[in-house]
Amino acid sequence: MDIEDLQTFVAVADAGGVSAAARRLGVSKSIVSRRLLRIEAELGVQLLARTTRGAALTEAGLTFRDHAARASAEIDTARETILPTGDLRGRLRVAMPVSFGPTHFAPVLADMAHQHPQLQIHTAYSERFVDLIAEGFDCAIRVGYLQDSNLVAKRIGPIYGKLVASPAYIKARGSPQTPDELVTHQALMQGTEAWQFMDGDRIVTVQPQGRFKADNATALAAAAVAGLGIAWLPDCITHDHVASGALVPVMTRYPPPSAGAYVVRPPGQHPTRKVRVLIDMLIASFARNPDVWGLDR
Repeated sequence: MDIEDLQTFVAVADAGGVSAAARRLGVSKSIVSRRLLRIEAELGVQLLARTTRGAALTEAGLTFRDHAARASAEIDTARETILPTGDLRGRLRVAMPVSFGPTHFAPVLADMAHQHPQLQIHTAYSERFVDLIAEGFDCAIRVGYLQDSNLVAKRIGPIYGKLVASPAYIKARGSPQTPDELVTHQALMQGTEAWQFMDGDRIVTVQPQGRFKADNATALAAAAVAGLGIAWLPDCITHDHVASGALVPVMTRYPPPSAGAYVVRPPGQHPTRKVRVLIDMLIASFARNPDVWGLDR
């Protein structure tokens, strides 16, 4: 039985359809369909029930999926073991945020491409949380407070932030001194999120209000510089604005709790070697360049 057929079946089973699996594998839908037909013909059973919405596992498919996944993982491990040290092949698909991706994470991926010339790296920049399995990503880089999910997460570094506003806003509206005073100010937000602050060892949660919202931290920083309100932003976004005086830290007695940057991947027993290498390089980048991340505190 061909290992590519096994891996294709697992990809279709996990992604829930041929189209999503084809994106994940980087091949055409016709190739995926041929591999599925071949493996079903060899086994003599139907593994997937095709529907207008995708594909659902049959009872035989449910049983076979776990065995196929284990066999595929063992083959991948064996391949990695015999490859020359540091040699990576294949394709790595990464999703990352627009706010940090091009400026902070892209250089690490470029370095990875230089070190591994036989590795294909495909990156998607978006502020939305992509469905890693359905859309065929090996991993994603996410920044902030990680939401509960079935994904496996590895913290690669801390992210510190603060409240900032322009001198013009502070002159016109004043500067809040306590979290309670924030409700009287215009907040620049990504959505309807709550803001948290440290009052000694206690966490205080505030529901800010504002008329200007954006799903991008850089856009919120620009709005803060324009005097539209108070923004809670990572230091690596506001560092230059604060240094130039365009933004001023406010309510410094109540700092936000530190967040983090994470590599998240679909659930499974072990991350692939290419994902492990990316994680190690990102961790090293945080340690090597603390000033870039606003960590030189």
